[in-house]
Amino acid sequence: MNLVVLPVDGLNRLVRALRKARESVHLTIFRCDLPEIEKALADAVARGVVVHALIAHTNRTAEKQLRKLELRLLEAGVTVSRTADDLVRYHNKIVIIDSRLLFVFGFNFTQSDLSERRSMGIVTRKRKLVTEALNLFEADAARQAFTPSATDLVISPINGRARLEKLIRSAKRSLRIYDPQAIDRSMLRLLEKKAGDGVDVRLIGKTGRVSNSVRVEKLPGMEVHLRAILRDDMELFIGSQGLRTIELDRRREVGIVLRDRVAIKRFRDVFEEDWAATNADGDEREAA
Repeated sequence: MNLVVLPVDGLNRLVRALRKARESVHLTIFRCDLPEIEKALADAVARGVVVHALIAHTNRTAEKQLRKLELRLLEAGVTVSRTADDLVRYHNKIVIIDSRLLFVFGFNFTQSDLSERRSMGIVTRKRKLVTEALNLFEADAARQAFTPSATDLVISPINGRARLEKLIRSAKRSLRIYDPQAIDRSMLRLLEKKAGDGVDVRLIGKTGRVSNSVRVEKLPGMEVHLRAILRDDMELFIGSQGLRTIELDRRREVGIVLRDRVAIKRFRDVFEEDWAATNADGDEREAA
């Protein structure tokens, strides 16, 4: 598995993978304003690759842009489906190439996400996860119910809440969290309980009201557009759903849980750099 870190890495790995696609590309889109992505998809069609884009039926501020994107992709020969409207949003961001390579992102295909925000994604070839993601894509494109079988693919609202609760409950030493708006009360109570049990809980982003035992800091100079939880430096979740009720219970969101040492080390290094940038520990020393 590989970790993609924004804004450091950009989307070079994804664009290269799209250019190498030989059989099929399946991707979900909530927002997209990157010409290089559209061109890579159009070029894949021209090579004879079957490209299927599942586009959100709506988003908060740019529905007209989504419809224009649909037309451009259709003109390029891409098969385009629109998500159902049974959920508040279809907000997940996945790409599956040749049924062998899976990208799970916490960010959109937009210039602002690439250049102005801290976010991450995961790239994996694990067959079970790739197959599960492809089956979910096909079910959502056909507007059919989906029953998950791979516990490490976290799918809201199907298993998202239960899987993230399990991840947090299992913490013994530390939780390192990115979340732009962690406001789900039951999840916040769980974080407080873990902190009260002696777990070192640190969150970069924003939360609802929590006790001082949960350490929360804003990242200066950069917006957090990332939902991630590292448990005990052993198990890492990255996805499009965070500790927010609507993301857990009322929207299609997708994340992944992994135990890859290299990816976890890089995540931990980035988190520690970002935590140091908040000057949280320096403020504590001054107060002492």
